[in-house]
Amino acid sequence: MADFPLLKDMIDRQLAVQIADRIAIVHPAFEHAGFVTAVTAELDSLELKQRFNWIADKLREYLPDDYPTALKILLQILDDAGGRFEPIEDAGFRLLPIPTFVYRHGLEHLDASLDAMVVITRHTSCEAAIRPFIIHHQQATLARLHKWALDDNEHVRRLVSEGSRPRLPWWPQLTDFIADPTPALALLERLKDDPSLYVRRSVANHLNDIGKDHPELLLARMEAWSRDASEERLWLINHALRTLVKRGDRRALAILGYGPAAVELADLRLAPAILQYGNEIEFGFSLRNVGAGAQNLMIDFLIHFVKANGTTAPKVFKLKKMRLPAGDTASISKRFAIRPISTRKYYPGRHRLEIQVNGRVLGGADFELAMD
Repeated sequence: MADFPLLKDMIDRQLAVQIADRIAIVHPAFEHAGFVTAVTAELDSLELKQRFNWIADKLREYLPDDYPTALKILLQILDDAGGRFEPIEDAGFRLLPIPTFVYRHGLEHLDASLDAMVVITRHTSCEAAIRPFIIHHQQATLARLHKWALDDNEHVRRLVSEGSRPRLPWWPQLTDFIADPTPALALLERLKDDPSLYVRRSVANHLNDIGKDHPELLLARMEAWSRDASEERLWLINHALRTLVKRGDRRALAILGYGPAAVELADLRLAPAILQYGNEIEFGFSLRNVGAGAQNLMIDFLIHFVKANGTTAPKVFKLKKMRLPAGDTASISKRFAIRPISTRKYYPGRHRLEIQVNGRVLGGADFELAMD
């Protein structure tokens, strides 16, 4: 079986040639051969982010010394009006050295750099590039982000939310916003009813980040947003609360319409009692509505996995959402494989499976995981 290609291998000599070709068209004095030779001299020894940095630094070396002039040239190579450039495959990812150029070399040119990001983000992501500007020029950058939140282009509006996320995966954290997310929340207020799902999904992910550090703040805001909310905003709220919902947070569940459940768990079955690693465990159970009316139920299951030190830690898995009429019984079954995955290491020993409904554990059963 062939190995999957590595992302870093997409930032290669061919890309350096294609960038140089474009620059030479808009800036004929560019040293095409020298740039390509300089880039490729060490590229193969570098990891992915190092390759972004390396190409960005070589661009700074070979473009004019005046930063605004160099930046203007890079903006020109993004605009393929008239088909004057050869297309770059996977350009949205492979052109990341250009926003890298901005944040590595443009911090002292605030207005020029921020103006450029409005253009660049239409072609490749600036969510990493904006973060150093938030850190070093917070008030001026926030003022610009508020303006961008009203931009006609969805990529610009998404940059407002994604670039200000406190815990954006892959990029440095914004520690000021982790400590106090109020400035970022003011931006999200402007975007909560954005017409683009692309933007609203980013807003929800940002809010989910906030909830990891400030759950009460997130819950209060989502309670306010849920009043007279559209279907689109309700989707956003649901997505924003997903981590708290997985934790069984009663207040988060109530916002989504899942109050305390008057249900009884019965006939919990689990097999086999001794599970050989690599196989599936099967479980089933019944839920009976013992309340006076129909109930919305969010049904999850937890597995308390054994850790290396012999203790256990629970992991919540989504199972089913349903509306159960008064007096009715629902029968539910599930198969779950415990096989090698990259995100978890398994250890032998006694595990516990539990059934959780609307954030409350109703019962469970044990099984032994054998790792022979």
